Amino acid sequence: MDIYSTLEEIFTYNESSAIIFTRLSFWIFFAVLLTGYLLIYKKAHLSKSLYLLAFSIFFYYKSSGAYFLLLLFSTTLDYHIAKAIDRSHRPLARRLLVALSVTANLGLLAYFKYSYFFTSIINDCLGAQLRVVNIFSAVANMASGAEKFDADSLILPIGISFYTFQILSYTIDVYRRRVKPVESIVDFGFYVSFFPSLVAGPIVRAAEFIPQIYRKYSVTRREMWQAVFLILSGLVKKLAISDYISLNFVDRVFDNPELYTGFELLMGAYGYAIQIYCDFSGYTDIAIGVALLLGFRLPPNFSSPYCATSVRDFWRRWHISLSSWLRDYLYTPLGGNRKGRRRTYLNLMLTMLLGGLWHGASVKFIAWGGLHGLALAAERRWEERRDARRRQRVRLPRALRILLTFHFVCCTWIFFRAANIALALEFIRRIGAEFYLHAIPEVVAGYRLIFGLMLAAYAIHFLPQKLKLRCREAFIRLPDAAKIAAVLLVVFFIYQASSSELQPFIYFQF
Repeated sequence: MDIYSTLEEIFTYNESSAIIFTRLSFWIFFAVLLTGYLLIYKKAHLSKSLYLLAFSIFFYYKSSGAYFLLLLFSTTLDYHIAKAIDRSHRPLARRLLVALSVTANLGLLAYFKYSYFFTSIINDCLGAQLRVVNIFSAVANMASGAEKFDADSLILPIGISFYTFQILSYTIDVYRRRVKPVESIVDFGFYVSFFPSLVAGPIVRAAEFIPQIYRKYSVTRREMWQAVFLILSGLVKKLAISDYISLNFVDRVFDNPELYTGFELLMGAYGYAIQIYCDFSGYTDIAIGVALLLGFRLPPNFSSPYCATSVRDFWRRWHISLSSWLRDYLYTPLGGNRKGRRRTYLNLMLTMLLGGLWHGASVKFIAWGGLHGLALAAERRWEERRDARRRQRVRLPRALRILLTFHFVCCTWIFFRAANIALALEFIRRIGAEFYLHAIPEVVAGYRLIFGLMLAAYAIHFLPQKLKLRCREAFIRLPDAAKIAAVLLVVFFIYQASSSELQPFIYFQF
């Protein structure tokens, strides 16, 4: 391969070779970025921001192709809107500007994410024959005078749900006068496009991230090894646990539930629960570790969610950045719990229904969100009735509360993962009606490696947080030679355990 072919491969988007954390191409990309960053980090912060912005845009281009232009459009639009909001002292003008930001950003998100969904509903209800048109491809074809792009297909840009919510949080906080607008569009562009969290979160608030842009680069030796530990743990979660369980068991069970006993389906539900956790929290661990090596501290996004003692506690532990975003920018503006009991229940339901819809344009995601909304409302009602009667608080044992919450969450994951609601209901029916106790020993023997891996993953998940932190500290305190040996051993283990088929992170589709 000559130099020109090599350069063409590097700088041309190819969906089959997109840069993601689990590919060698990403770590080559990151090594080049980090090497250059260490040479310029003492320069003015604008130089650092421009350097990281350029690499972040390139990363998104290699992940999403020409859709990086949408990111640039949203960044430019909201940079200027936020500046105008801050300069204006007229309430109506400020409201119109923030409405423009919300409309433009949610409009783009809705166009790419929900066009097929709403078009299908309209066609089914009205007997119409509407079809989705890719406006961007159609315009490009008109400009070029040729049919170079497929105007009949609309692809969801990776990460659009995440960076849209991140941009909106910035503009709304400027409107609320909780943050000052960023002076430089380079700094704002860097905040929006920071590549570790760009395509799957965590959703970082401006107040948390932007001040870090202006600080001197500082990563202690301890933080460096902490970052390495997080990256390795994330890769193990994703490649050695999530992908292995998915390819060898979970996908098969959910794709053809009629071929399996109720016990196998129940184990499939347990398998998907740990698969999606290891997949998404694994991405978060890697993102936090990579960001830390660059001197930026991202907020945690998970806190042992299956240890939750209630559904409300689960949402304090699962996808923390999204649940807190929905609370601050949807639930609270709707009135929260300040407008009476019935309005509180309604606000909870609306928040969780829209949270479900955020995950995907499908009735199954709305049902998933609705079930969580009902559970949150029921928990709140139960607490109100108990407090109103002034009875002594008699609580169920903690272990039982964890067990009940875990199984409710697993049940709702079935709706999340199944192809549609009908299959989800059939999945649940077969668990109850066709359990076949006598077949359990044979099933366990047949899937002993898969079930053993699931059991080990759950055992680690349910370990006390203090013990997990001690393990991380023990690694950090090892002599450097021992740490390097441990890293090489883990990398070798990941290489041996990982599948030849690299699976995209689950939340890339959202």
